[in-house]
Amino acid sequence: MQRFSIGLMGALLGISLGTGPVEAGEAKVATTRTERCTNLSRQVDEALETHAASTQVTAAKALQRKGDRFCATKKQAQGIRAFANALKLLGVTPIDPDAVTPKTDLHSKEKKP
Repeated sequence: MQRFSIGLMGALLGISLGTGPVEAGEAKVATTRTERCTNLSRQVDEALETHAASTQVTAAKALQRKGDRFCATKKQAQGIRAFANALKLLGVTPIDPDAVTPKTDLHSKEKKP
């Protein structure tokens, strides 16, 4: 009986230790590739609107269509690369939702001519 209770206590302790951070809200869930495809496609849409005068709009739209096809056919890694390349053509840095952003105010810095 004593062995059973010690084993049970160890199992319960393991469970409580394993679920502690999740209950406390400390666990961060990474973005899935499918979500990343959706987010980058939206970002390309926005970049195309704001950079409509760019000479690279046609090439960026072609890469976006390619990215959409890849993501729709379960080839998210290729789709993500296509979206990132489309954004780079437009001079936009792809947003990575899983990256840690520095806590500086980027809007307060002005570019010098």
